Amino acid sequence: MNKSEWLAEHFERERPRLRAVAYRMLGSVAEADDAVQDAWLRLSRSDEEHIANLSGWLTTVVARECLHQLRSRRRRREDPLVEYLPDPVVRAGDPDPEQEALLADAVGLALLVVLERLTPAERLAFVLHDMFDLPFDEIAHLVDRTPTAARKLASRARRRVNGAEIPRPDRDLARQRKVVDAFYAAARTADLDALVQVLDPDVVQRTEFGATRPPSVVRGAAAVAKQARAPRGGELRPVLVNGTVGALVTRNGQPYSVMAFTVTDDKIVRIDVIRNADRVRSLASSVLGQAE
Repeated sequence: MNKSEWLAEHFERERPRLRAVAYRMLGSVAEADDAVQDAWLRLSRSDEEHIANLSGWLTTVVARECLHQLRSRRRRREDPLVEYLPDPVVRAGDPDPEQEALLADAVGLALLVVLERLTPAERLAFVLHDMFDLPFDEIAHLVDRTPTAARKLASRARRRVNGAEIPRPDRDLARQRKVVDAFYAAARTADLDALVQVLDPDVVQRTEFGATRPPSVVRGAAAVAKQARAPRGGELRPVLVNGTVGALVTRNGQPYSVMAFTVTDDKIVRIDVIRNADRVRSLASSVLGQAE
């Protein structure tokens, strides 16, 4: 095996972990893949004999590229209605091993939404330290801070994440599906009492429409139940959204929305809905492609 083959083999072993780092940093599968590919291009042009810790070097390259993208993204936010939305990982069936690595530790949309509110430096410090156990000495070099300052960045981010009280989904997908199926059945018949029964009293429904309209947030079982109506001509295709139960909704045969449910203790505690037409079409295309 020559050096190029050895590098390629080692990089492929590292790829799932690097994608997982980048996805948590960027909230976008496509951008995460771009950051990982950038790391490979840099590695292929480097002298590997001068890289003492190849795994750590690759992590640093990916993290630095993600930090650059986050800072560029913030500079582009001129319209107060524009909010960068995390891209879900949508599957038509059970996740494959690479996607299981991508979604390990229940990286739900609710967590990604909170991570989007952090500064780029806070997000990097939190993701690298709290999710991937990188020491603050290494993180400090990436954000041009002292290790003490890097620790404070992660601490601030941790307080905001913990303060958001992000619900943890039940691990049993079959139990999740049973609850969500009951929600669908009640929505089809507009049975408000049945809907309230499967909703947590403090349930939150967040609907994203894209850059032209701010997100809609509805709180409380009664309010969410009143909005739960199956669209006329609508059909549901069961999917997994970031590892939890969800649905691709079509209307008159056209992609209409993607829904993600967080089920805790047999109650729906959060519903995330994507109604951005372009993104829904893209996600629908990926789902239908998996089924072929």
